[in-house]
Amino acid sequence: MKVYLATDHAGLELKDKIKDFLKRKNMDVEDMGAYEFNNNDDYPDLIKRAAEKVSENPDDFAIIFGKSGGGEAIVANKFKNVRAGLGFNEENVKLLREHNNANVLSLGSAFVDERTAEEFVELFLNTPFSGDQRHVRRIEKIKEIESNYE
Repeated sequence: MKVYLATDHAGLELKDKIKDFLKRKNMDVEDMGAYEFNNNDDYPDLIKRAAEKVSENPDDFAIIFGKSGGGEAIVANKFKNVRAGLGFNEENVKLLREHNNANVLSLGSAFVDERTAEEFVELFLNTPFSGDQRHVRRIEKIKEIESNYE
């Protein structure tokens, strides 16, 4: 399993901390940028890098960052095979994996501190998809919608 990271300027500091956290856990991490602070960068340009990777390899994961995390999740969800969700509490993050088999977690740097982000990322990466038939059925319907609107 590979974990891709991406952010704009608003999430740069948090992304770098999470990258260090994941490396300390011996995770296979690829940083897709931003690499330095640029107040004029645009999150779609950066988030799409990680979303493209997950789209091509849906068993991999991405953690994406921004100020709110909302726009970043919207960008990621434009890509086939990507199921991105905004992480805002432990139960929400757990359900993203268990019920939605989400492969992208979006975090807002304005709303989660480093410790909380670490907890959310660890929970996200370690929570398996339940495989319950009702959730499989719903994910298949999402895939059908994707294929109808390419």
